[in-house]
Amino acid sequence: MPLAQNPLSVEVELPREDVALITVDGYLDVDTATEFQAHLANQLHHGRRHFLLDLSSVPFMDSSGMNIILRVYQETRRTAGSVHVINPTPAVRRVLDLTGVSITVPISESVDEALARADEAPETPEEPGAQSA
Repeated sequence: MPLAQNPLSVEVELPREDVALITVDGYLDVDTATEFQAHLANQLHHGRRHFLLDLSSVPFMDSSGMNIILRVYQETRRTAGSVHVINPTPAVRRVLDLTGVSITVPISESVDEALARADEAPETPEEPGAQSA
């Protein structure tokens, strides 16, 4: 199997038991999305409800990365959790804004800001099939 043209580095820290700070470095695209998804799935499996995604070192993200962010957002809503993107690069921010993802998934400038927003997340899980007003 050939090495990815643009390898991805993913580091996970746990600021609290229910919070995963995931720092991503490299291109988040079709070649690296599976690795990113595996890290998120592992944290979901271990009971993390809040995901802080530091994308400050991601120079490029395509729809593969965006779709994974939206999927983990949907999963966390079932457990009254949240997803927050931290300090995305201008190119990534543009993708999030143009696609409307930044309306659904909050964007924070710092880890502290994202942690504070995670603390404000609703405590009750979203009912399956429930629609927002």
